[in-house]
Amino acid sequence: MSDRDDFLAWVGSTLVEAERAMLDGDDGPRRAIWSRLEPVSVLGAWRNAVGREALVEAFEVVAASFSECADYALELISFDVVGDMAYTVGYERISTSIDGEPRTFTLRATQVYRREDGEWRVVHRHADTAA
Repeated sequence: MSDRDDFLAWVGSTLVEAERAMLDGDDGPRRAIWSRLEPVSVLGAWRNAVGREALVEAFEVVAASFSECADYALELISFDVVGDMAYTVGYERISTSIDGEPRTFTLRATQVYRREDGEWRVVHRHADTAA
């Protein structure tokens, strides 16, 4: 399997599962796939964070708003792997509840990844609502 195939398989399984858990109120799987090494950053649709400590706090706060994830689909527009770095660009199509209210929306999301000890880790996320 090529690096690109291996990365794409990880995105389609581990990353998607972590995002679904987050949208169901559990930030643990998302925290687990993020790098523990600095720098890490999020420019999020709901909250921004720079540094691991701020990142964990942001994930906890945001996850507390989500529940009852009915659907999460990642539509990749572009991705690549170069050595131990990778990126994804795509649309996240989401149906979940936010503060108890069912919502369906689409985020535009760009993420950067770094391979650490043979495992892919997220190091940066930028997401906003699609117009």
